[in-house]
Amino acid sequence: MYKNFQFKVKHQHNNARLCMIHTPHGVINTPAFIFCATKAAIKAVDISKVKESNTQIILSNTYHLMLQPGEDIIKKLGGLHKITGWDRPILTDSGGYQI
Repeated sequence: MYKNFQFKVKHQHNNARLCMIHTPHGVINTPAFIFCATKAAIKAVDISKVKESNTQIILSNTYHLMLQPGEDIIKKLGGLHKITGWDRPILTDSGGYQI
């Protein structure tokens, strides 16, 4: 699985970097704006509008997903990409801050 991920520094000046992250679901150019989909849903914006914004990645919170809808439901519905209707990269954080 990890062989499908690549990280490339495109340009560096002092401590600033422009990078490309290649994932199985697409490329992320950094720095990048990330919409937050806390419980696998972006509030107040339809996913088609998020795609139109050319956002490369969305973020979900693992702790919130564990509480609702829960791991079993996420699996039953086919995973986060299927639930969200998002075919590009998804980043999940641990949710440790909320605990």
